[in-house]
Amino acid sequence: MNNQHIFNNIRVVLCQTSHPGNIGSAARAMKTMGLQHLYLVKPNIFPDAHATALSTGAADLLENAIVCETLSEALTDCALAIGMSARKRQISHELVNVRDAASRAVSIAVKQPIALVFGTEMSGLSNAELDCCQLLAMIPANPEYTSLNLAAAVQVMSYEIRMAVLEGKLEAHPNQPELATNEALEGFYTHLEDTLIKIGYLNPDAPKKLSERIRRIYARAKLEKEEVNLLRGILTLSLAPKKHTKY
Repeated sequence: MNNQHIFNNIRVVLCQTSHPGNIGSAARAMKTMGLQHLYLVKPNIFPDAHATALSTGAADLLENAIVCETLSEALTDCALAIGMSARKRQISHELVNVRDAASRAVSIAVKQPIALVFGTEMSGLSNAELDCCQLLAMIPANPEYTSLNLAAAVQVMSYEIRMAVLEGKLEAHPNQPELATNEALEGFYTHLEDTLIKIGYLNPDAPKKLSERIRRIYARAKLEKEEVNLLRGILTLSLAPKKHTKY
């Protein structure tokens, strides 16, 4: 089976990158491993000659890069978003190493688009950005010195993706269910939050913390497309006027 369609289903998303050189170096790292779809969320400076210079032959990735205002926009059509983190966090996302993450990513990319999401150089992904992801991945670096350049992290993850593609058994099962896309999940979360506010369970003045926990519960569930439709149907009926039966 030609594996090119799997690589085509994998995008790298860089969030609020501060230095344009890191964008160019990340593009070079991607291209060496066969990845070509680069998304940039509110980069500090782009396009830029320094990014082109450091891309070293991968300028085509920069020319075709898609610049977005929000992470949700960058994740359009994705069935899985893997957030990359340099440190453990006090959150309830499932955390795996990059090799396990690559294996999961590729198994889904056989049929649907997925995203590898990297945060800004100084602080990584924010909690709000992590809320858009379903899985968190770490590079098991030296615990005494875990600092890793953004482009180097992209290189490591891109390598693991390539090895997972080349070594894996990648035939899609004909009955493999279609996972819900990012926009379907965002629509569900909005619908759920509105419903919880209407029934008095969620405080509209301070919904953030509970909303984050709810997102993480469903992220672990890996919702399928039909499951999201089912849940939204339940939400719709829960607020529908009750019909009274006469006896």
